[in-house]
Amino acid sequence: NSGVMSLLRPLLLDVIPTIQQTAALALGRLANYNDDLAEAVVKGDILPQLVCSLSEQNRFYKKAAAFVLRAVGKHSPQLAQAIVQCGALEMLVICLEDFDPGVKEAASWALGYIARHNSELSQAVVDAGAVPLVVLCIQEPEIALKRIAASTLSDISKHSPELAQTVVDAGAIAHLAQMILNPDAKLKRQVLSALSQIAKHSVDLAELVVEAEIFPVVFTCLKDSDEYVKKNGATLIREIAKHTPELSQLIVNTGGVAAVIDCIGSCRGTVRLPGIMMLGYVAAHSENLSMAVIVSKGIPPLCACLIEEHEDHIKAAAAWALGQIGRHTPEHARAVAEANVLPTLLAMYTDIRSSEDLQIKASIFVIALKNILQKCTYLPALEPLLHDAPPNIMKHIVGQFSKVLPHDSKARRLFVTTGGLKKVQEIRAEPGSLLQEYINTINNCYPEEIVR
Repeated sequence: NSGVMSLLRPLLLDVIPTIQQTAALALGRLANYNDDLAEAVVKGDILPQLVCSLSEQNRFYKKAAAFVLRAVGKHSPQLAQAIVQCGALEMLVICLEDFDPGVKEAASWALGYIARHNSELSQAVVDAGAVPLVVLCIQEPEIALKRIAASTLSDISKHSPELAQTVVDAGAIAHLAQMILNPDAKLKRQVLSALSQIAKHSVDLAELVVEAEIFPVVFTCLKDSDEYVKKNGATLIREIAKHTPELSQLIVNTGGVAAVIDCIGSCRGTVRLPGIMMLGYVAAHSENLSMAVIVSKGIPPLCACLIEEHEDHIKAAAAWALGQIGRHTPEHARAVAEANVLPTLLAMYTDIRSSEDLQIKASIFVIALKNILQKCTYLPALEPLLHDAPPNIMKHIVGQFSKVLPHDSKARRLFVTTGGLKKVQEIRAEPGSLLQEYINTINNCYPEEIVR
């Protein structure tokens, strides 16, 4: 407000280098603060000056100038675009070849912040020739430079398969995979994130990541003391598992399902989310893979997530995963039903007091319930639901009874003594509806006087 920007600008051309650097640093800190101030740096015509002097000045100035570019570019695609338009990318790429690791780090960081906004900006960073040089930066001895370089590769890869392919073609996967066991937690976070962003796009890219022999090494990350390493490790496994049954099978064979289940059991909150999703994806592929999740005792921790977690999206993810496990055969559905999941799902669905966000996600609970109910022939788990279920769920429950009772005399006797048959008589069904047909089928299993 006091007009400092216009006073700092001429100082960027001062004859004394420390004044230049300090002026750049001041501008960077102002721009870092919020997008209005970053906008003011762009409008004040400061960027062309910075870019001009990037090539000839000393390393301290280069670091400060790259910091200003990063601080401006981080706020929005429009501001990042302004940096691209003033020709900064070429200069930043030249800085990636500087002998000073701090200059490389500052340049890589600025490029990552520009690339993370969208695929056009990321493509501009690629076209400027940054990727091979960033891959060289990961191989430098300095940990701080490795971290930033890995983060930049993650930011470039995330937008599209083509951009991820560019990173792969530069030989990034092998170098990233070698660093999964690095003792530095912050580096591991970035490495796992970069591999996830590459693997998520397609089967081919996921297979390339797997071929770098990341299994079973990556499972050690699920036991890491750093929460983000755990989360990013689980995310990487999820992004690979989701593509094909073969990739999921590979994860099962190398002990991945058990490792993820342990991880879900040992942590709380959003760290659990990628692991929950991963189990759902694995179970969705086939009966055998779903059985692998059941045998590895995956159901109890998923039930725990349903009950313990406060965040709606984590509850919804757990419900979805349980639905994927239970939807294959009566055996699968029984494994889920015996864990007392059905009443919990029903309660969450019918709980009108829950947040509006959950109303939207209610459909997930319904789908999970229906997935399990349509295969569930384990009647003791279904019976309690007869008393609470809303009509759209009731038809699925009564439908399962109408499938089992005609063929099972012991179940028919129990159904009368537990009051189930009485409850069925109280259900109001539209004449000619599917529900009415199911009720008729059940009633036809019994002599008329019992029904009456």
